[in-house]
Amino acid sequence: MRQNIVVFTGAGISKESGLSTFRDSDGLWALYDPDIVATPQGFESDTKTALEFYNEMRLAVATANPNHAHIALALLEEVHDVTIITQNIDDLHERAGSSKVIHLHGDIRKVTSSKNRLDENCIKNLNLTTPIKPGDRAADGSQLRPYVVMFGEYLTKMSESTKLIKEADIFIVVGTSLRVFPANQLVNAAHHEIPRYLIDPGDIEKLPKGYIHIQQPASKGIDTVIRCINNLKLPQN
Repeated sequence: MRQNIVVFTGAGISKESGLSTFRDSDGLWALYDPDIVATPQGFESDTKTALEFYNEMRLAVATANPNHAHIALALLEEVHDVTIITQNIDDLHERAGSSKVIHLHGDIRKVTSSKNRLDENCIKNLNLTTPIKPGDRAADGSQLRPYVVMFGEYLTKMSESTKLIKEADIFIVVGTSLRVFPANQLVNAAHHEIPRYLIDPGDIEKLPKGYIHIQQPASKGIDTVIRCINNLKLPQN
């Protein structure tokens, strides 16, 4: 029987493809000041440095490939209805073959206006290997910026994501530390009677009530959860 499965993914699933997480000591985030590259004010004050950071990130995404976890979730669509809600700004879920992907924090493949990032007339695709340069202009004449959500900016997909999770038959969380607000509140939207799984190799300080913690990396954890789904294993409250 086809079931409605919603999967909430974070940086941990893309780490296996070589993309560093926010907290990696050797990743891109460690080389740049978040106040410059991850806030609208910083972007405006030092556009050159911010664009350097995002162009490096865009190239990293361009050269990365989907890993087993991405592919397994895409293949799950053959037997279930699967929606991916991701905190990641890369396109690895799409390249793996997932057909329903919601990007909570934006999409690094796109650019937009630095005056109004939600202006649909300014949002457009830009090849990942094409750098965004200071002086490149959006349709409204402002500096082009990546179509990503910076700190302090509104998450436009929260209501849609909450509704989808509430309607899920099975909810899977993978590769997120649940420390980023407000996205971490989505785990509370799932109905308490459905199977709920959290895949993360580390210790979770506050494991949400009713979740089964699969303490494995994303690829192994996804396989474990798929076996659980096939056996209709329910979480222990």
